[in-house]
Amino acid sequence: MGFFDKIKSGMAKTRDALSNTLGNVFSGFSEIDDDFYDELEESLILADLGVETAIKATDRLRRVVREQHYKTTEEAKTALKDILVEMLNVGDTALKLDTQPSVILVIGVNGVGKTTTIGKIANQLGEQGKKVMLVAGDTFRAAAADQLEIWADRSGADIVRQHEGADPASVVFDGIQAAKARKSDVILIDTAGRLHNKQNLMNELNKISRIVERELPDASREVLLVLDGTTGQNGLIQAKQFKEIAGVTAIALTKLDGTAKGGIVIAVADALQIPVKFIGVGEKADDLMPFAAQDFVDALL
Repeated sequence: MGFFDKIKSGMAKTRDALSNTLGNVFSGFSEIDDDFYDELEESLILADLGVETAIKATDRLRRVVREQHYKTTEEAKTALKDILVEMLNVGDTALKLDTQPSVILVIGVNGVGKTTTIGKIANQLGEQGKKVMLVAGDTFRAAAADQLEIWADRSGADIVRQHEGADPASVVFDGIQAAKARKSDVILIDTAGRLHNKQNLMNELNKISRIVERELPDASREVLLVLDGTTGQNGLIQAKQFKEIAGVTAIALTKLDGTAKGGIVIAVADALQIPVKFIGVGEKADDLMPFAAQDFVDALL
């Protein structure tokens, strides 16, 4: 199955929901009037673009239709696609891995698929011939390091872990030293995801960041936030909190195959102005896909 087809099948629930709402808007109106725009805005909100992003997209479409003198809803649909692609293009969607080693600090609340996402990225990097070091920095959740170990075996990556309850910053320190000694290309760091106490989480992530900065001051670094696509607007709230706490540079949206509200991808990119770099559309290792805005919008509409 090709890249585009995989996104298309993975986004089937969202596309079906959109064809029932958005499809009716484009086929149900013979002219582009205020009622058309009202219906369109409502459909975009239902697809979980969020009120702000839906209003912004609709307002931009009004302007384009007026400036280009469009008359048909088919022309409006093509213009909307271009607008959504533009909203998604907020930065480079490739991981920044320019140094040896480079660091990817992976953050997000428990249950979003963080550890699995790390494993899938490790697998992809391994297939590209990169030497990967996994660091089990989530020492609070008993199964996290075990889960990471399974992915290390599967992907051929090295792993550094300590006992449950160990100081995460000390695990990260050990992981960096091991990566230097083994000449790893990429260090993937798992972190704890408890958001119930923002101050604790902030302190923990700051400690880890300081160690990375001290030990690898010149390394390329990504702070990858993993969000569960099925949580919709709650995911957006989480993302705003993490952006504040941790200086997020990239986003991975998981479980998009399980939701009819995949429009959250557009809402997150637009609201945070941080590029979505991966989307998850299934369970298999290659179902975590590098993000391409044009393919995504084409698959959606």
